[in-house]
Order: sequence, then C-alpha cells, then structure tokens
Amino acid sequence: MNTGHAIRLALIGCGEHAETGHAVPLARYKSEYPDEIELVGACDIRIEQARKFCARYGFRNAYGSIDELLSREEIDGCFVVVPPERISDTGILLLTRHVPCVVEKPLGSNFAEVTALAKCASESGTPNMVSVNRRFMPYLNRAVEWTRKAGSIRYVRCVLARHARSEPEFIWATAVHAVDTLRYIAGEVTEFEFRTMKAGSGRTAWHAIDLHFQSGAEGRIDVMPTAGMLDETYELSGEGFHVSVTCPFGTRRRWSAYRNGECVTEELASTDTSEDLLNGCYHETVAFIRALRDGSFPKPSIADVAPSVEICMSIAAKQTGQP
Repeated sequence: MNTGHAIRLALIGCGEHAETGHAVPLARYKSEYPDEIELVGACDIRIEQARKFCARYGFRNAYGSIDELLSREEIDGCFVVVPPERISDTGILLLTRHVPCVVEKPLGSNFAEVTALAKCASESGTPNMVSVNRRFMPYLNRAVEWTRKAGSIRYVRCVLARHARSEPEFIWATAVHAVDTLRYIAGEVTEFEFRTMKAGSGRTAWHAIDLHFQSGAEGRIDVMPTAGMLDETYELSGEGFHVSVTCPFGTRRRWSAYRNGECVTEELASTDTSEDLLNGCYHETVAFIRALRDGSFPKPSIADVAPSVEICMSIAAKQTGQP
C-alpha cells in the first residue's frame, strides 16, 4: 500500500496497554516524522478515554464504537487493543473490510477464536500483524545478530518471573510472549513437553516447558508468575559462547555476550531511556508503518504467531484436563 499521502492510522481500545504499547510509540513516530502519518481516530466504548487519547497523543477524533469509526474515517491501518475475548471478532471485522491491522496476542480466548481469526486472515489477503513486541527489542535483536556470527545455537532459555500474577489464563495470555520469542530466535517447534509445579492448595501453577526445534536446538521456559519479582531473561548458548538478554523487565535491563570464558560485549540500559525504545513497542510500530508505506506485508503475521498461541493453549487445556 504505497498511499502517496500521509498514512491514516486509528487505535481501537484506549486502556493502559494501548497507551504504553501503542499510543506512546505512535505519538513518538508522529513527532519524528510529522508528514508521514495522521492519527485520525481513537476508539473506546468509554468515550472519555478516547477523548483523553486525543488530547494526550494527538489523535484527531474520538469515537465510542468501531462502526462509527469505520463509517466516518478513511483508514490505512488500525491498531486493535481489546480484551482477549474481543480480539478475534474485531480482527475479523477489520480484515473482511480490508483494513490492515495490528492485533494483540493471544489472538483470542480459545482455540476456536484463534482458528477463526487465522482463517479469515488467510482468506482475506489483508495485511496483518500481531503485537509481540519482544521480537522488536533492540537488545534481543543485537544479541541474535551477534550469535549468528558466533555459531549455531544449541540451547535457548527464558526465565519469565512475575509477582502476584495468579490469573488462570497467565500461561496463554502472558507466557505466550516467551514461547513466541524462543520461536523467533530458534525457529519452528517440532515437539514440546511441560511440567506443572503446583504443591499445596492456594498455590498458583508454575510451569517448566521444554521445546524441541526443527533446527536441532533445544529450549526451556521457566514460567513463575508468583515469584515475587518482575524479570524476563533470554539466554542463547552454543559451542564456546553464551548470550544473556534481560528485557523488557528486570532490575537492570541489559544484554551481554561471553566467548571462550570472557565477556566480550555488554550493554546496559540507561535509567532515562524511554520504555517504548527498550521494550520493542516503538520499533514494532515503525515496522508496521513502513510496511504500509512500502506496500509490503508486515511481520510477524497472524499465521506467524498462531503456533505460539496454540502451544500455550494446549498446555492450559492439558493442565485442566480438557481434550
């Protein structure tokens, strides 16, 4: 879609995550490239929230319904930030109207919704993208690039630690980030196993997930939603090298590379670095806008991310004894 004019963008959903993950990066892009995009509309069933986004981030008009937004605005691209049970039907609505869109993980609240969205994305041919910002974290991508020069990855690992996250959907609504990031690093998964750690009543389930990749690499994710801290660390190891990336969460965001027993590269985040520049949200926004500008299909698409969601939903189903 080489529009020949400023790309007209809208945001559906004006909650906390929409603000930090999408409105802030969009406003940053607009300030840096004022002639490239127009923020034509912010939409939320709480119209006052949409109006706040207009005042705060420069969206032109506020809307209380998607139908109103679509009937009054010409849109070249749309960001969808709604609850999981609304992701699939909202995405399908936009895809069938051929509005290129970014949808949030986990693509739905059950297998049927995810399948329906993926089917619509395939049949409509409408450009689409999934918001999985870890794939765009600068530290992670610098680490991946470093390992490509160092040698083949034998093992990848993620420690996903959170504090007081006892919601039952954590494994498929949040831990999907870890699964998707390891797939991004090491490639497609051929098999996986998991072990649920839940000792005693009232304890939240923790998980140990083992992944086997087509590349021959092995992987592990330790999911600890009630570990009393906020941390997310990715490790990439091969013969004679080891890389560690702590981002987007951790007491100190950083990445470091070790080779033959010595630290050869290390980068620490400055305390004044904006979150959207560290956590990949801004770079994700840039990727979508530039795909629209160039007429290419943005990545990762719904088809790219759906396998990550399916793994996590399979774990949740097996944990609860569902078929």
